[in-house]
Amino acid sequence: MRHLKAFHIFHVAASCTSYTQAAEQLNLTHGAVSKQIKTLENLLDQTLFHRQSRNVVLTEEGKLLHTYTTQAFNSLSEGVTTLERMKNQSLDVSCEPTLTMRWLMPKLEEFYAQTQIDVRLSTAGGAINLASAGLDLAIRRNDFPIPEQYNVTPLVTEWIGPVCSPAYWDNIQNQLVNAKLLHTETRPCAWRSWFEHSKSAQLATSAEQTFAHFYFCLQAAVDGLGIAIGSYPLVEQELERGNLVAPFGFISTPQQYVVITQKEEASENQQIFIDWLKDKFQSCVPN
Repeated sequence: MRHLKAFHIFHVAASCTSYTQAAEQLNLTHGAVSKQIKTLENLLDQTLFHRQSRNVVLTEEGKLLHTYTTQAFNSLSEGVTTLERMKNQSLDVSCEPTLTMRWLMPKLEEFYAQTQIDVRLSTAGGAINLASAGLDLAIRRNDFPIPEQYNVTPLVTEWIGPVCSPAYWDNIQNQLVNAKLLHTETRPCAWRSWFEHSKSAQLATSAEQTFAHFYFCLQAAVDGLGIAIGSYPLVEQELERGNLVAPFGFISTPQQYVVITQKEEASENQQIFIDWLKDKFQSCVPN
């Protein structure tokens, strides 16, 4: 809208009936206020103020215009308040891709139904700069150095174990040397970590296949292409559905799933989401 600035200055001046007070409120000079009012009067071809001593008094035309500017700026203020409330009812969250797809996303509808808080997800792994990325928090495995500038809230210890489809296990359980070990470029040490922490060394095999992402690796296990190392939250549903089995069980690792937030006190919505995550992650421990 043309001359919106002039209408705003008029509205402030009309509300306090003083160019001087309007100038103070708007951090302008008295002359700048007077000039904008004159611009508006010329635009409308109407006199909006009469001078009275040191103050100004609205003309009948000015009073009428002031009723409309009051409605307009009140409506604008309500709109800004609504937008702020909408923003405050949302959280921008970064989460590891496979954890997002296999664990978090299926649960978010329940969280929204309980809280009416909209979680806007982005996927990434490893180090994160919350401020530059415009994020409220990040969900990660703490397998990388986390700067002291952040608060770190533990969610659950990670448990890992070999997983494969039931049919694949039926085919190779009596001849484990024929098992194909599935690897991922994003977690290349997963099998090594399991061998180091597990008492089992039954999977000595040279057959291997590597995938670019952990999600593809787990899907390959579901599809019967081999046996992969699964982190329990990422395979929990597939185990419950019978799409995967964990023939050697799961072992705990030194890593945890954590929430990373800024040092300042968490907002109410952030704390609600963190508490909900804690509750949901408590089930991510194998029986």
